[in-house]
Amino acid sequence: MSGLRAEGLRVALGGKPVLTGLDLDFKRGEVTAIVGPNGAGKSTLLSCLCGLRRPDAGRVTLDDGPLLTFKPRERARRIAYLEQTPEVAWAIDVETLVGLGRTPFVGAMGLGADDRTAVAAALTRTGMTAFAGRLVNSLSGGERARALIARALAGAPDWLLADEPLTGLDLGHQYDALELFRRLANEGCGVILTLHDLASAVRCADRIIVLAAGRVLADAPAADALSPAVLAQAYGVDARVTAGQAGPLIEVLGRSPAASV
Repeated sequence: MSGLRAEGLRVALGGKPVLTGLDLDFKRGEVTAIVGPNGAGKSTLLSCLCGLRRPDAGRVTLDDGPLLTFKPRERARRIAYLEQTPEVAWAIDVETLVGLGRTPFVGAMGLGADDRTAVAAALTRTGMTAFAGRLVNSLSGGERARALIARALAGAPDWLLADEPLTGLDLGHQYDALELFRRLANEGCGVILTLHDLASAVRCADRIIVLAAGRVLADAPAADALSPAVLAQAYGVDARVTAGQAGPLIEVLGRSPAASV
């Protein structure tokens, strides 16, 4: 089937299983949030889905073609990846940084008119136009996070995969980022996010995948995925889940007697 698909993904790091045979389908036009405790395999899964890590077994397909057979330039045009703790090694300004998102499209002559239009649009969508001339290493953590989101958007990808994209953002800018991800999906982009904050996942995701110990505990809309039983198994907490205006509200009551996986 078309879309992005994981088939039997297995990964071990240092001899320890991290992903244990995952089968997952992703569709464009949806926001999928991948949640779970530390060490659940969220970042490893995302790196496989964007082609940066070769699984020990299984494969990832993009529109029915094995992802790792795509040329790197074509893969980069289709899938934008925002890593969890990106480093900017050079003292460059924000506009130049965002322009790097056009790298898969740029020829020998450098950025053209279409590329500059795409960069300007990405700056506008992330509220970073006023920072275009600022050096990236002079920005706050939240401003840098928004600049990096803009870089990912500059390529107008079919898929945006972001590992903890809310890190460093204050509440207002977290809300703005989630609204942006929602709009991108509404425009036809496939958005896959790893998130620690369950409230953020509830707010923006069509679907939530709960990972723990490299396996899927739940894969469903928020109201079904974040049940007390799943939260106890994944996080080792006793929680009460009630209906809220924007989705389930989770109140952690304490540690659960059920063993965390």
